[in-house]
Amino acid sequence: MEIKPVRNAKEHKAALAEVEGLWDAKPGTSEHDRLDVLVTLIEAYEEKHEPIPPPDPIDAILFRMEQLDLDRKALEPLIGSRARVSEILSGKRSLTLPMIRNLSAAMGIPADVLISETRRTPSPRQSSGRRRGAIRRPYVG
Repeated sequence: MEIKPVRNAKEHKAALAEVEGLWDAKPGTSEHDRLDVLVTLIEAYEEKHEPIPPPDPIDAILFRMEQLDLDRKALEPLIGSRARVSEILSGKRSLTLPMIRNLSAAMGIPADVLISETRRTPSPRQSSGRRRGAIRRPYVG
């Protein structure tokens, strides 16, 4: 049984093909042991060369809301007012530590996911705080 590290895309593809052939191996057999080792080698290669970034905190909240069949109103006890929930979900405001604790405990979202930086950016309309088309006049005192 010659097994070596997976070092490049070609070896990765070959290892995946071999795993597919061994997928139904019975536990306790040498084929199953080979399957275990190959899966470990593939995981190590993928972790190094094809890392999966953590989910965006807002996407994680929205996904979990969908799973639990919750609406935005259900977030109010965890985050604050309806306006605060809207600011959080739009990316206009960041989560605070108490919000992260509440969401993690109530919704089962890992705190490290909620702590990560959001990849969402508020629209120019949201970030400026002005209505669309509003003209900003200089202050004349």
